[in-house]
Amino acid sequence: MDIDPETDRQWVYEIRIEGRLAERWSDWLHGLTISSETLTSVTTLTTPAIDQATLRGILTKIWNLNLDLISVVRLEQT
Repeated sequence: MDIDPETDRQWVYEIRIEGRLAERWSDWLHGLTISSETLTSVTTLTTPAIDQATLRGILTKIWNLNLDLISVVRLEQT
């Protein structure tokens, strides 16, 4: 997992992509939570606490699906 060595905090990631991605893709994308915004064609993917290698794998899968990446934000796990 991605852990801040100074504080022992675990991090989760919020990944936003252009377009709508069905929830059935969750398992293929390492168990991400998938939610689509109702007024826009943006999908938000939220990860469980993962390490950098897993994050890289998820981003590669997004690339392979030819999806447009809007942002990747690291959030502190609560």
